[in-house]
Amino acid sequence: MKKLLLSGMMVAASFTCMAQSLEKMQWFNEPEQWKIENNSLSMDVTPQTDYWRISHYGFTVDDAPFLYTLRGGEFEVKVKISGDYKTRFDQSGLMLRIDHENYIKTGIEFVDGKYNLSTVVTHRTSDWSIIPLDKPVPFVWIKAVRRLDAVEIFYSFDDKEYTMMRNAWLQDNHPVMVGVMGACPDGNGFNAKFENFSIKHLPDLRRVQWLEKNKSENN
Repeated sequence: MKKLLLSGMMVAASFTCMAQSLEKMQWFNEPEQWKIENNSLSMDVTPQTDYWRISHYGFTVDDAPFLYTLRGGEFEVKVKISGDYKTRFDQSGLMLRIDHENYIKTGIEFVDGKYNLSTVVTHRTSDWSIIPLDKPVPFVWIKAVRRLDAVEIFYSFDDKEYTMMRNAWLQDNHPVMVGVMGACPDGNGFNAKFENFSIKHLPDLRRVQWLEKNKSENN
């Protein structure tokens, strides 16, 4: 019985640590050309596509390729991104999306010939923040941590040391479409690559706090 229990725990642990299989995810605005090999996605980003709502430009677009899975609760998601960025606003990265009026997209965006760490947060209308990079980078890791009603966004160049680039609100206790996206608002498309995509479940923070409080009261 003890061996069976231990075996079951090992199997459960292995599933917890496994990377999310890209093959089991689904497309929103599927691009014409893409392939998945060894948990790596390469896609030709569809030209003249983006995610943006209303503010500053006065238009709404919701038509860029997005490969996603549905997650509830709290989690950590990260991916290594690279791209053959060519034209202003070429971009690739992570997206967390509740619906067409509520989403966060974050990653690299190519603006005026420079690489920028970029985040767009949309709640009915979109905002945009960037961190310019001194020089082009071959790749960058982007990580998002959903805790309660906040999403913390980080970047790294080595998957070891992460720096926070944004903390944004996102409705809690609501399923989220989470995955990778690419957009090409002005250009004729480019190739984007996403490697080592993974999602890790995090215990519900409110419940953890409740358990700790009640544990101390019982003692």
